[in-house]
Amino acid sequence: MPDSAEPPVILGTTGPFPHSVLAERHPAIIRQVRDAFPYGPGQHRALDALLHNCTEGVIEPLPADAGHWRDWGLDAATGRSWFDVPWLWSESYFYRRLLDAVGYFGPGPWQGIDPFRPFKLAELDAKETDEELAALDDLGDDPDQALLHGSLWGNRADLGFRLSAAESGEAVAALVADDSAALWPLLHGGGTLCLVADNAGRELVPDLLLIAHLLDTGRVARAVLHVKPHPYYVSDATTADVLDALRRLTAAPGAAAGYGRTLWEAMAEGRLTVRAHPFSCAPLPYAEMPGDLRAEFAAAALTIFKGDLNYRRLVGDRRWPPTTPFADVTAWFPGPVAALRTLKSDVITGLTADTEAALDAAEGERWRTAGTHALIQVNPGTPAAT
Repeated sequence: MPDSAEPPVILGTTGPFPHSVLAERHPAIIRQVRDAFPYGPGQHRALDALLHNCTEGVIEPLPADAGHWRDWGLDAATGRSWFDVPWLWSESYFYRRLLDAVGYFGPGPWQGIDPFRPFKLAELDAKETDEELAALDDLGDDPDQALLHGSLWGNRADLGFRLSAAESGEAVAALVADDSAALWPLLHGGGTLCLVADNAGRELVPDLLLIAHLLDTGRVARAVLHVKPHPYYVSDATTADVLDALRRLTAAPGAAAGYGRTLWEAMAEGRLTVRAHPFSCAPLPYAEMPGDLRAEFAAAALTIFKGDLNYRRLVGDRRWPPTTPFADVTAWFPGPVAALRTLKSDVITGLTADTEAALDAAEGERWRTAGTHALIQVNPGTPAAT
């Protein structure tokens, strides 16, 4: 879409939801992380300082080894309120500061220790995961749709929600858009699937199951799983989380172990690779991605973006009119692209006017952020040669 048609980028002051994330969710996460490990006095002081700064202070410079952050807008944001810079930017900056506070980037004994790992493992080991894996023994006559929807709804309630707020009642599952009929023809065999993962634990497992199924049935010849290079947004998947999920699958009884072996062998043979590009943790929309990443997505038969954060980065973190066509806001993407997402933020595109009106009438604005609704959206673009 032309720039003149784009609404403003969402800030921390753009409505109650972004403000609540910065003012309430982030402090709750700091407190949870503080209690998750026997951190020392220095880390406690750093976490307490971050707690004060993220609610009442301003953006501060990062350490000298801040990597790409200067290219990602740090200098322009320094000295400004966390609430007055783009919300996507301030959220990402928060997690970078949190990792600094606990010593993740070192040097020191806490270097590389994921502060969110206890929460991820608890979810992966939960009895609900056993129940979901047991269901693989009887997928029925349409495993394509069953595994696609498993991957979609695995994102219903991520750890960021769980750490900062109590459950608000049983969710009512509902698709607000469903382009799944346009997705399957893009997976016709011989091509590469790129899946940009979101959360670890009980979401990553069904993502891996979907990949295993597509490889095993020959719908794709190769898959690339894009994860984060370091912990991010509480539950976002890293390579370590992929390995934990694989071990969980291979150790499970029944059909789940078969899926785990398929994935293990595919990785050993190079048919499944894990990619942790630095831009995966950038505080910017994917429209600004570097050329090497753009070339990877351009060569894929289909790129699937999982989850709410990746959706915001795909379409642009703006308060779009909900009826703005998904194809318009993703027209820049270099190849066929799909989004599998449960709704946990204000950003939404691709709805019909009737759907928007019905949701507003039934729930007000809550349907946008509660994680009770989901979508499957596809822009087939011009498929890459396979």
